[in-house]
Amino acid sequence: MRFKGVIFDLDGTLVNSLEDIADSMNNVLREYGFPTHGLTEYKAFVGRGMRNLVVRSLPEDARDEARIALCRDSLLKEYGANYVRKTRPYEGIIDLIDELDRRKIERAVFSNKIDHLTKKMVETLFSGRPFPVVVGAGAGMPEKPDPAGVLSVARQLGIEPGHLIYLGDSDVDMETARNAGMYPAGALWGFRTREELVAHGAGSLLEHPLDLLKIIDGESRT
Repeated sequence: MRFKGVIFDLDGTLVNSLEDIADSMNNVLREYGFPTHGLTEYKAFVGRGMRNLVVRSLPEDARDEARIALCRDSLLKEYGANYVRKTRPYEGIIDLIDELDRRKIERAVFSNKIDHLTKKMVETLFSGRPFPVVVGAGAGMPEKPDPAGVLSVARQLGIEPGHLIYLGDSDVDMETARNAGMYPAGALWGFRTREELVAHGAGSLLEHPLDLLKIIDGESRT
């Protein structure tokens, strides 16, 4: 068996968190008198960490460091209180996790979401289905697409990178997988487009979470 484990992105891959992220960021923007954004815009804003989300959400003429830091702190407070109000696992994700467990395929999470919220979200939404390793931003690891984080996860799992799939929904996820020497699988149910995933090196495109099993079984390649 070539693949012995799967590392998952979190937002847009394991869980649909877009509404909670958008609601929280929009509340911060309203607080400081800035225009808000719709869900379609937030699909493009997320994926590269909280600071980057704030930068992209602010008007171009309001992106000074002091204002970015102020809004980021406000977002941490707002989102920290509302991170699972609407967020839920995607359809098919629980079935996939159960099947990976049955097959004794290791699983982990590596996200650009801040570390303590990544851990809390996984613990809350996947209670009874623990992930051996869960790591988010600020845990002593650089953010994706730097491969250091997922390579650290691989070491903790005791699996060589070439025997791991990294499943994500964005350009940064595909770049992360390739930078780490892992197999890049693109989740089409997430926040970004098929075209983006292909352009950034997806090895396979998945229409449904259980399609991941075809990769593990050697049946699916893009």
